[in-house]
Amino acid sequence: MRLPNFLLFAAALLGSAAQAGVTIEHWVAPSGARVYFVENHALPIVDVQVDFAAGSSRDPAGKSGLAGFTHGLLDGGAGDLDETAISNRLADLGANLGGGADQDRASLSLRTLAARETRDGALEIMRLVLQQPRFPEAVLQREQVRAVAGLRDALTKPEVLASRAFWQALYPDHPYGRVSTPESLESLTRADVESFWRANYNAAKASVTLVGDLSRSEAEAIAEKLTAGLPAGGPAAPIPAASLPQGRVVSVPHPATQSHLLLGLPAIPRGDPDFYALQVGNYVLGGGGFVSRLLKEVRDARGYAYSTYSYFAPMVARGPFQIGLQTKRAQAGDALKVVNEVLQEFLAKGVTEKELKAAKDNMVGSFPLRLDSNRKLLDNVAVIGFYGLPLDYLDTYAAKVEKVSAADIKAAFQRHVLPQHLVTVKVAAD
Repeated sequence: MRLPNFLLFAAALLGSAAQAGVTIEHWVAPSGARVYFVENHALPIVDVQVDFAAGSSRDPAGKSGLAGFTHGLLDGGAGDLDETAISNRLADLGANLGGGADQDRASLSLRTLAARETRDGALEIMRLVLQQPRFPEAVLQREQVRAVAGLRDALTKPEVLASRAFWQALYPDHPYGRVSTPESLESLTRADVESFWRANYNAAKASVTLVGDLSRSEAEAIAEKLTAGLPAGGPAAPIPAASLPQGRVVSVPHPATQSHLLLGLPAIPRGDPDFYALQVGNYVLGGGGFVSRLLKEVRDARGYAYSTYSYFAPMVARGPFQIGLQTKRAQAGDALKVVNEVLQEFLAKGVTEKELKAAKDNMVGSFPLRLDSNRKLLDNVAVIGFYGLPLDYLDTYAAKVEKVSAADIKAAFQRHVLPQHLVTVKVAAD
C-alpha cells in the first residue's frame, strides 16, 4: 500500500531528526519533578510519560505484588470518573493511556493528538488518574480475583517458573528477588494500595518525559499540571546494592517435554562505564541473532534449540546478565554443556576483529531506527531521565560504540561475568 505524501514527508522528517541527533531539554518543575522534553513538530502528536520510583523493589515485606497491583488500579476510577467513563472519554478523544511496572519503576503514559482541545482533555484524564485515583473496593476485589487466578495459571507454565526461580536465585537477599504469590496477592487490601500510592507516587520520586508537537512553555505547564497535585513526599530511598550469589544449579521439576534453561548473574547497574563494551561484546556472544556465537553453536551446528540469546539488563542496582534457551528434555544436558563451553571460550579469548567490526556496523547502523518515532523517542528519553543518564546519551552512543576495542570487551566481560557466581536454572530437565 502506498503511503500518503504527508506521511512520507513526516517519516522523512523523523528520520532526519534521528540522524541529526536529539536535543533533550531538562529542568526541575516547581513541584520538584524532574522533566525531560524533546520538541518534535514532524507529526501532530504528543507523547507523555510519568515514571515513579515505585517498582516491585518497593514492595513492603510480605506484600509482594503490591506495586504492580497498585499501578493496575490507577485507572479503575479517578476524581468523579469511574473506569467506564475514563475509557469512554479516552476513546472519544482518540487518546491512549498505558504504562507498566517493573522492579525499578512504575509508569503512566499518554498518547494524544496535539490539537489543544483534544490534548487538554486527554491530559486532564491523566492528571486525575495520577493525582486522584479512587481505588474502588468493587474494582479492587474484581482485579484481585483476576490477579490471583492469573498467577495460579501462570505458575503451571515452565517459562514462568524458570523466570521466577532465576530472579530469586540471582537476588536471594535483595528486593529484586521478591516475587508475588497467590497468598501475597490475596492479602492485599485497599488500605495497602492507597498507602503505597501515597508513599511512592509523589513529585520528588517522579520523572516526566514529553515528546512531540509542543513548545517549551507548553511542556512546562503540562509537567507542572501533572505533578503539582501529587501526594507530598521526599525522594526515593536508595535501592540496596546487589551482592553476587554463589554459583549453583537450581532444578525445577515440570512434566513439559521442552526444557527451559537460564544462566546468569547480577552484572551491571545503569551508568556503568563498561556498558558499551558489554553491549558490543554481547552482540557477538548472543545478542546478534543469527550471527551470534551461541546461536551458531547451539542451533546451527547441533540443532539443540530454535533460538538462544543473551543480554545485559542494567538497572538501579546490578541488573542481570542472562543466557536463555529452550530445548528437548532429553538433550538439555548436552545443550547446557555447549552453552557453557561457548561462554567460557568467549571469556577466555574475547572477540575477533572481524566480529568486532560486524557488531559495531550493525549497532551503529541500526541505531537511528531506535529514534524514528515519537514513541521510540519517548521510551529512550524516559530511560535517560529516570536513571539520570547524560543528556547527550543518544548523541554520543554511536561514537562510544565505535571506540570499543576487543581488549575492552574481554576486560569488561571478565570483570562482570564471573563463572564462580553464575546461576543456572533448569525447568523440566532430567
